[in-house]
Amino acid sequence: MRKLKIIVADDESIIRLGLRAMLADLGHEALLAANGREALSLARSTSPDLAILDIEMPLTDGLEAARVIARKHPMAILILTAYSQQDLIQRAAQLPIQGYLVKPVNERDLAAAIEVAIARFEETQAAARENAELRESLVTRKLVERARGVLTRSGMSEEEAYLAIQRQARERRITMRQAAEAILAAKAGYS
Repeated sequence: MRKLKIIVADDESIIRLGLRAMLADLGHEALLAANGREALSLARSTSPDLAILDIEMPLTDGLEAARVIARKHPMAILILTAYSQQDLIQRAAQLPIQGYLVKPVNERDLAAAIEVAIARFEETQAAARENAELRESLVTRKLVERARGVLTRSGMSEEEAYLAIQRQARERRITMRQAAEAILAAKAGYS
């Protein structure tokens, strides 16, 4: 596994230092935070790969920090707690986190949790990118069809209309979507 930059947020310094030592042994760099606000600041300023967040911390708890990190600075997230209370587990399950660790954590469990968290996060990100590309492709296809319809109503065949959209995109060095939007905008201007 590659060297990762990992935020470790826990209000207990002994836990932070212990995790830092384990992470160093595993070949990773630990960025230490004593509370959720510090973790959020590190997420903004250091481009980490993963965050390990204690649930119970002052100022901003780990669950709120996880929610903000997932939305503003997407990365793999592990929740760390001394508690195995069902309500905390249920709250954590509602968040886009990749794992849950109960203290005390040993190096073997930490290594496995990190590997799984990174793999799951990368899968989720790849699926989100693919989904966005498919949505964009569908929007483009619909716009091109509408523009082709405009051109066929002006007397072109369907093939001629499609080739006209392609030619406009090529000549103006724009995408098919942009060419279709320009045709539709021009039609709207004449309506």
